Amino acid sequence: MHLVIRPAIVEDIRALLDLWARAGAEPTHTDDQGSLTRLLARDPDALLVAVDEHGRVIGSVIAGWDGWRGSIYRLVVAPEHRRAGVGRRLLGAAEDRLSAARAVRLHAVVVATDERALGFWQASGWQQQAERVRFVLG
Repeated sequence: MHLVIRPAIVEDIRALLDLWARAGAEPTHTDDQGSLTRLLARDPDALLVAVDEHGRVIGSVIAGWDGWRGSIYRLVVAPEHRRAGVGRRLLGAAEDRLSAARAVRLHAVVVATDERALGFWQASGWQQQAERVRFVLG
């Protein structure tokens, strides 16, 4: 399969939101046009998409950099393209982006009840930190 990984553009947002819903990504209150438009305006390279040979968005990952720590969110692959290496390629692109920004510590937010996601991350070479708890506001 021919696959291109590139930074998302505003015109990709509708396809991204559709992908996240179709792929069963846990919805959040920032899954909307305005939030993604603001992300792209603030950090145009943070949101990466995997695009197939037909120009369809089939995967995504957010590789955020705050100047101190790299954060990975929304690693999502369309159900019909799973287990074909798309997720690994997206993760590699996110790691490359954060490495180029000189991030020396990365962390990923993973839904604890998503068995497919946990399996992916457990096989990725990343280390799960059971002693950390995440708190959120909003």
